[in-house]
Amino acid sequence: MRIHTIAVPALAAIITACAASPNAIAQSETLPRTITVNGEGIASAVPDMAVVSIGVRTDAPTAAAALRQNSSEMAATIANLKELNVADRDLQTSGLSVNPRYQYNSNNNRSDPKIVGFTASNTLTVKLRDLDQAGSVIDQAVQSGANSLGGIQFTFADADPMKKDARKDAVADAREKAELYANAAGVSLGQVMTIQDGYASTPSPRPMMARMEADQSSSVPLQAGESSITATITMVYEIE
Repeated sequence: MRIHTIAVPALAAIITACAASPNAIAQSETLPRTITVNGEGIASAVPDMAVVSIGVRTDAPTAAAALRQNSSEMAATIANLKELNVADRDLQTSGLSVNPRYQYNSNNNRSDPKIVGFTASNTLTVKLRDLDQAGSVIDQAVQSGANSLGGIQFTFADADPMKKDARKDAVADAREKAELYANAAGVSLGQVMTIQDGYASTPSPRPMMARMEADQSSSVPLQAGESSITATITMVYEIE
């Protein structure tokens, strides 16, 4: 009779592997089954504030002259806005530039342009907290020197309560989806394992007229309508 021998290190490795295998299997069987869902919530209300971009653009033969004229007209615009009860904290310079204006020859050779003047631009972001007077304020700003409107945003002075409502709706939406998926799959929904906040977005600026002439100014009709705040959330539920 032939007797087979096994080296001690090899035998130890086999014993270790056999002992570890049940533990690995048990560990894999205890990993929780989960359902991951995304929820979205929306809160809407009539906005109570408008944010508008008002600008002054001037052309002159030299950069200094363009900036000097621009500064004078913007100063008049700011003074006019303050007379209309727009607070200092609601006025913020958001752009200032002086750029050359070029003229190209008849054959459109852009490699040899000629400077024919300079353009100065100054942009002011204005918060209008009285929507009933917003149209009149914009009208007066144009009459006092502003000739450019970049965009308008209807928003909320305090958006936190609406963000909370939107997030609550997002959680409810995620819960509804999780229950739907669990019922469709024939399983029972367990406890919440993780909650990951997504975002809460506020209304974005809407484009207005790119440029206005002072002699075309008139009372500006504005309709605030209804604005919304959107929130998203990701939730992971355990499957019982």
